[in-house]
Amino acid sequence: MTADSAPLPADDLSRELTVVDADHPAGGWLALAGDTYAMLVTGAQTAGRYCLIDMRVPDGGGPPPHRHDFEEMFTVLEGSIEFTFRGQTRSVQAGSTVNIPANAPHHFRNTSGAPARMLCMCTPAGQDEYFSRVGDPVSGPTAAPPRLSPDELRTRQETAARLAPDYHTEMLV
Repeated sequence: MTADSAPLPADDLSRELTVVDADHPAGGWLALAGDTYAMLVTGAQTAGRYCLIDMRVPDGGGPPPHRHDFEEMFTVLEGSIEFTFRGQTRSVQAGSTVNIPANAPHHFRNTSGAPARMLCMCTPAGQDEYFSRVGDPVSGPTAAPPRLSPDELRTRQETAARLAPDYHTEMLV
């Protein structure tokens, strides 16, 4: 031990091992912004330290430009995704990992012509709660999102914009 380090705290026995079946996440699947997301590991399971989200992004899918005060890391598992970071766009292929620093303007879009899949880790957690509040439950990763009328779509967008500040997020559109 160095002079600057302190001993590790005791094991927190109130926390348990988390094991998630990616095909059957405990929180189910959510349709959001044209994508389908599953909250694999939630902030409730990590004492708020991080959350892990399975993102299925169809061709043309992805969120609008935004920024937030937490770190966000994506690992592309299948397909390719275009990430726009501070106005610069870069295509990222399966097997690559992208880290978005806190507060930086960004968004992603699947322009590959085929479905893509990513894991997204946010630290600290909170994005999982936000998505759960603004998404629509669907039956699985390939289920079609609900058909929304223009009024329903507008209501979803207004709710997402209204709640965004509560989750330290700013929409840039």
